Amino acid sequence: MRTRTSTAAATALTAAVALLLTGCGGSDTADKKDDDKIAGADTGAGSANPSASAPADDIDRPEIKLPADVKNVFEGGTTGDPAKDAVLADNERMINSIDEAITVDAAKHPALKFYSKDDALLAAATYVQSFYDAGTSWAGETRYYDREVTLDGKASATMTYCGDETKSNSKDRKTKKVKQAPGSADDYVSYNARMKKNATGVWQTVKVTSERGAEKCRP
Repeated sequence: MRTRTSTAAATALTAAVALLLTGCGGSDTADKKDDDKIAGADTGAGSANPSASAPADDIDRPEIKLPADVKNVFEGGTTGDPAKDAVLADNERMINSIDEAITVDAAKHPALKFYSKDDALLAAATYVQSFYDAGTSWAGETRYYDREVTLDGKASATMTYCGDETKSNSKDRKTKKVKQAPGSADDYVSYNARMKKNATGVWQTVKVTSERGAEKCRP
């Protein structure tokens, strides 16, 4: 399981602002050192790889790169319906953008607010900041499955999906040591995401609810 601290709702806005304006939990020194690097690139030499398996399009999107020891696996990427497939693809990018912000120490993470907004952006920023507050990151593999899209008109949709974190583990940010832990029922998470299509054609997540230990997501 990924280990992180719980951030009180009263401090959520502060955490979100700090994350979005100054970079994820980084010091001034770290930010300056990363200024000349590609936003979202891993600080380890040659260890970052493009994360998204979603199909490309003509939208000018920020690049997302995850470290070599971080992998997200997305099942059911296409349905044959172009609108639903676009929602699935941007959901994938949204998840990767959050994990990039958690695992990559860069000055900025533009993809985070490219794919999330409103309540979802605040929740994502708070979630990311909790890892920095705890001095942790994560490594391993997370699987996303049972991904279903319900369209509500041309610019609104709901996505439900499950996450399996049994193969992802907490990683110390300083020592880089990964803490191996056996999987448990809490490693299965159910998600419900509300998404809206913006003027440029990006399906942004505006609200997400989750249930850890969800029975419907367990094998």
